[in-house]
Amino acid sequence: MDALTDVATGTDASRGLGGALEPVIGQVYFAPECHAAYVELGFDPSRRDLDGVAAPDGDAYFTSRGSLLGQAPGEVVAAAFGVFSIDVVVPAVTRGWQRTDAPTIRAARDRGALGQLERLIGAEPEGLASTERTLLRAIDGLEVSGRALAAGALARPAPDHPLGEMFRAGDVLREYRGDCHIASWVAAGLTAIEIGLLTERYWNLPLRSYSRTRGWTDAQYDEAVEALEARRLLADGDFTDAGRQLRERIEVDTDRQLAPVLARIGDELEPLLAVLGRWGAAVRDGKGYPRSGPHDLARDQPR
Repeated sequence: MDALTDVATGTDASRGLGGALEPVIGQVYFAPECHAAYVELGFDPSRRDLDGVAAPDGDAYFTSRGSLLGQAPGEVVAAAFGVFSIDVVVPAVTRGWQRTDAPTIRAARDRGALGQLERLIGAEPEGLASTERTLLRAIDGLEVSGRALAAGALARPAPDHPLGEMFRAGDVLREYRGDCHIASWVAAGLTAIEIGLLTERYWNLPLRSYSRTRGWTDAQYDEAVEALEARRLLADGDFTDAGRQLRERIEVDTDRQLAPVLARIGDELEPLLAVLGRWGAAVRDGKGYPRSGPHDLARDQPR
């Protein structure tokens, strides 16, 4: 296998794994069971409806996911999440820690996520044993230096539930890819708002659309667009050739960092993706995750 074929194969495998994990693990942020548990802790109910899928209250989202880092201040949560405005994250996390603590909301997060999975795919769905084994092998001895959220997820014990080991291992891998992606765009000299803008064009979305959910102001957008134009990465609201190449290089670099995970999975990747694919479809059919998430938007874009 030549070098170019090896890179292409690794890219396809890495993105396939990320896309298959997303609805099965990322459903934690859309689970009504989670939202109800957060309301009991004093958070607001879910606020928006995404084609029948309930979106989380912002304070609950930042605090529950941030609990993987312990009782971390908002500045640390904002740095670890990477793509949100610190001006939104810090007050949200401050309010969150006034209502609960990290172990309590983390336990509510686990119960809610597993409750929705049990409701939509069953407590012991077909393929669980093999999928659990493969995912546990994928995270066994995984090097998480510099990858804060993956390290936080890895440090927590698996919930006591038939799906608990699978969910925890999948959560580690989902956060691991996100941490790797942050490392890639930081190394490319981009800021959080700049990577958001470039990603919108990478997904063929208008500038300042998807990234609106990240809390940026118009003034911050103006400054970021000006900076990207000065670097000749954007022109007239779209990619330049250099901009498209840089954004794809960031994604390929992210894929390369998943090589240790893919090596551990080995020949089990195809059956793993098949099982996760079935579960992900059931989660989406049950309105547990949006029809169009980040991995869906990225799929089949020009490379």
